[in-house]
Amino acid sequence: MIMELTLDFLIKEMEKVGAHFDSFSIFLRKSRIIPLKIFDITSPTANILKQEMLSIGGDVVVHKNVVNCGINKNDVILLGTKKHYDILIKKLENINYFDIPKVYNLLKNFFEKDKVSYIESPWKRKIIFDRTLIMGIINVTPDSFYANSRKINLEEILNTAKYMIENKVDIIDIGGQSTRPGSDPVDEEEEINRVIPAVKIIRENFSNIFISVDTYRARVAEKAIELGADMINDISGFRFDDNLVKVISEYKIPYVLMHMKGTPKDMQINPYYDDVIKEIYEFFLERLNYAEGYRVDLDKVIIDPGIGFGKRYEDNLEILARITEFKSLKKPILIGASRKSFIGKVLGDIPPEERLEGTLGVTALCALKDVDIVRVHDVKENKRVIDVIEAIKCIRSS
Repeated sequence: MIMELTLDFLIKEMEKVGAHFDSFSIFLRKSRIIPLKIFDITSPTANILKQEMLSIGGDVVVHKNVVNCGINKNDVILLGTKKHYDILIKKLENINYFDIPKVYNLLKNFFEKDKVSYIESPWKRKIIFDRTLIMGIINVTPDSFYANSRKINLEEILNTAKYMIENKVDIIDIGGQSTRPGSDPVDEEEEINRVIPAVKIIRENFSNIFISVDTYRARVAEKAIELGADMINDISGFRFDDNLVKVISEYKIPYVLMHMKGTPKDMQINPYYDDVIKEIYEFFLERLNYAEGYRVDLDKVIIDPGIGFGKRYEDNLEILARITEFKSLKKPILIGASRKSFIGKVLGDIPPEERLEGTLGVTALCALKDVDIVRVHDVKENKRVIDVIEAIKCIRSS
C-alpha cells in the first residue's frame, strides 16, 4: 500500500513511524517546495541563481531568453525547500556582483521576519492572532448597501454591540459614511456626529471590547481614539487626508491599510489590472514605506486587499484564491467580503439580503487559509463557521 500524506499531518505521521523527535525539524525543512517569485532582476543574476539552485537540488524558472542574455531584466521563480534556501542564502552571502546582493537581502528578510502574534492598542487592549478573528460591522449610516447593518439611534447601536459581544465578536468596526460603489462622501462634521456618540456609548458600556473606527479622516480618527477607540480602519491607505498618518503615528494606534483603486464614487467604473496581485502587493509596499517615513509603528499595521473596492468580479475571486501570497508581507491580513456583489453574482445576481450562505463560504475559505480577520455583518453565523474550521485545524497540530 502507498499513500500521499497531507503535509499538515506530517509530524503526526512521523510519530507513528517512530522517528526521533529531534529529527522532525530536519524533515520538515525538506518536505515542502516553496515557490518564491523575485521581480525585476538581470539575466546574469538569473543564470547564477539557476546554476546555484540546480547544484543543490532546487531549480529556478526563468525566461526562455535568459540563458543567452537575450533579455535585460525579468522575473524569476525559485523552487526549493527550506533546506535549499538555507544553503542558497549562505552561498549568496559573499557574492557582490549583478543583482545577487538584492536577492540575498530579499531571501534573508523573507525567512527571518515573522508576522506579529498580537497587536495592542494605546489602551492596552489586545487582539491575538491565534485563529481567524471576527470583526463585526456597525454602520451608523442611513445608506450602507446592506440595510440590516444600518444602526441610527444609540439604543440600536448599543443593542447590536451587546448582541455581537454575546456571540463572541473580537472587534467591533463602526463606520459613519457609506463607501458603497457610486457613493458621495458625507460632510466631516456629519461623520463626527454619527461616529463619536457610537464609540462613546459602546466604550462606556463595554470596557474590554476592541473598537475599530472605519474612517479616512484625521479629525474623526483622533476624536474616536480619545474616547477609547483601539484601531483605525482606513479604506484610502492614507491617500484622502494627509493628516491621518500623523494621527496614527502620534497615538501609535493599530491601523488597517486597505487597497482601493480610485474613490468610492468612481472605483467601479471600468477598473482594470494587468496583474491584480502584483499591483496590490506593490501598493502595500509603497504605502508601508510611506507610513514608515512618518514613524508609524509597522508592527501595528494590518493589510486588507480591498475586496469590491475598484475590483472586477474576477479580481475578487483571484484575490481570495491567492490570499496566502500576501502573507509574504509578514502582516496580519483582513478580508471584508461580507454580502458583497461578487457573491451575489456567483449565486445568480441575488441581492445583499440573500448572500449570507455565500459569505459563510468565503469565511470558511479564509479560516482554512489562516486569514487573520474577517469583517462581517452576521457575527453569530460566521463565528460558528470559524469554530468548526478551527476545530478541524486543531486536529492537525494535536
